[in-house]
Amino acid sequence: MPPSPSTALKRLLANDPLLVPYQAAIRRRLEHIAHTAAELAKPSGSLADFAAGHTYFGLHHQDDGWVLREWAPNATAVYLIGDVSHWQEKPALALRPIDGNGTWEIRLPDSALSHGMLYRLRVHWHGGSGDRIPAWTRRVVQDPVTLIFNAQVWNPAQPYRWRFPGFRRLAGPALIYEAHVGMAQDAECIGTYAQFKQNILPRIVAAGYTTIQLMAIQEHPYYASFGYHVSSFFAPSSRFGTPEELMDLIDTAHGAGLAVIMDIVHSHGVANEVEGLGRFDGTVFQYFHNGPRGVHPAWGSCCFDYAKPQVLHFLLSNCRYWLDTFHVDGFRFDGVTSMCYLDHGLGKAFTGYDDYFNANVDEAALTYLALANRLIHDLRPDAITVAEDVSGLPGLATPAEQGGIGFNFRLAMGVPDHWIKLVKELPDEHWPMGHLWYELTNRRQDEAAVSYCESHDQALVGDQTLIFRLAGDEMYRHMRIGDANLAVERAVALHKMIRLVTLATAGSGYLNFMGNEFGHPEWIDFPRQGNGWSYRFARRQWHLVDDTGLKYRLLAAFDRSMIRLAKRFDLLRDPMVHLLLDHDADKVLAFFRAGLAFVFNFHPHRSHLHYRIAAPPGKYRLLLNSDDTDFGGHGRLVVDQSLLTLYQKEAPRHFLSLYLPARTAIILKKVD
Repeated sequence: MPPSPSTALKRLLANDPLLVPYQAAIRRRLEHIAHTAAELAKPSGSLADFAAGHTYFGLHHQDDGWVLREWAPNATAVYLIGDVSHWQEKPALALRPIDGNGTWEIRLPDSALSHGMLYRLRVHWHGGSGDRIPAWTRRVVQDPVTLIFNAQVWNPAQPYRWRFPGFRRLAGPALIYEAHVGMAQDAECIGTYAQFKQNILPRIVAAGYTTIQLMAIQEHPYYASFGYHVSSFFAPSSRFGTPEELMDLIDTAHGAGLAVIMDIVHSHGVANEVEGLGRFDGTVFQYFHNGPRGVHPAWGSCCFDYAKPQVLHFLLSNCRYWLDTFHVDGFRFDGVTSMCYLDHGLGKAFTGYDDYFNANVDEAALTYLALANRLIHDLRPDAITVAEDVSGLPGLATPAEQGGIGFNFRLAMGVPDHWIKLVKELPDEHWPMGHLWYELTNRRQDEAAVSYCESHDQALVGDQTLIFRLAGDEMYRHMRIGDANLAVERAVALHKMIRLVTLATAGSGYLNFMGNEFGHPEWIDFPRQGNGWSYRFARRQWHLVDDTGLKYRLLAAFDRSMIRLAKRFDLLRDPMVHLLLDHDADKVLAFFRAGLAFVFNFHPHRSHLHYRIAAPPGKYRLLLNSDDTDFGGHGRLVVDQSLLTLYQKEAPRHFLSLYLPARTAIILKKVD
């Protein structure tokens, strides 16, 4: 049982005394969360029982036939149409209201429907009618010729049998590999779950990451939305394959020891009316807010009304559905900032605590997020939840027992923004070491964060991948091993250093978007009218890293080595990162973590000889250096060399005397 709001509040204030002036607002929020949880649990006895709507609503095959239920409180009549009715309304296929809350139901004999049949609902209301794909449907397919979407009866003769049903994620830090199934293949096409399992999963295993984050799993009509304009929340996207193929992908990942989390989009829904929830029962406010508040000004999508119990039922059941049915190990919640603020945080700089405790905060959304985290962790204590939030809302990634919303991690979204700013605006000879350190470590110490250099966001069309920003179009001509080019050499060196320093200073997790570990050169551009519906950029060019004559494989080798080292020394479990030196003129940054000394020389041309770094006395061994020829470096350091600390009498201290080649990072381990 969670603690009382008063107890949780005391713990939160003890962790962050700066919240004391806002304790009345925090108490109100905690009490509202507790009250809402108690009210929702009343009929069934638990929040988990409340969040089982997917077992009741939608189409289900039972021993005595079929049952279909939908919630449409404004409807005056609802018909099942499709292959079963030759797409005509028939009295025998009319749903009937079964309660006073807007639930409609139809029961059919076993012979009425069969696997693969297409169907919709035709919903009537006062003044109109329209075809609707059921909100709770588990399978939606698109006709390849007409491009029309329909729900599909899905009842395979043999249900999927899980090979690793008891998989549980290991507790602790997360090394996350962000991936999109459709664009994961080298070919210019939409990839499938089966292809991802066969071709991409082994690459992720070899790269050493512990967690896969799958994007765009929930069904979405527009492929180029990257999966963020969801239409059918309970349907895995059929453009990638069948539900069983997704299950097999997740099951196979579990067999390899990898956790699988998925992007879940509860911040908004696509405005489409036939495919989505827009005007499902003839009103705009069934699932969403009425009026301007119901329309996202930047995305053109619909904003959920989190104060409605029926909406909480829908969204919480959606969380449980993916955990129960597909055995996912958690979620990255998209658009958390948009959910938490009435202005969606658009164009807003969050500069102080007042921004988190004023009338702009959507406290109903905060309540939903707290309930979702409670539900997920009650069902799967090992599950992880990640909040995509740029506002820095206090308590978001604090456990509920400590007065927080309950996310395991928050994304450190300022880190990639800072890297882009540095690369775009300053030559690296002017990068400020002190400010860089501040940006890399500027996070709430009482909350776990996932750091990253670039996710999919930084590589979208119109933007550039990090390495392309560094090298420009020289990458197209000078990435062959042995081909010396100053721009490419700079890019390769900094690409390794940026990734290592970001990982080494990360809070409790690190994320990489697929292909970026080897310096994927192209941006992401999905098929659209503006590019002639081309798949050229909606893919990952694995042939580049597989070519033994190209430098991409050397970057991949470095990434594997740094990930392996982070796992070997449990780097991210140590919360303390001790700064040793940030010397702006020398462009040197040095720090200790998990018993390792990290030293970075970002200077573009000045190598430092006999460079002194304070260190506990003893013998140290070089574990990793980015200048190794195996990683595309110049080989200026002796691999696996050992060094002894020296003693300085004046201003007494022990120190390491190091040779630091230009644009090189090294990691040292004390061995005695």
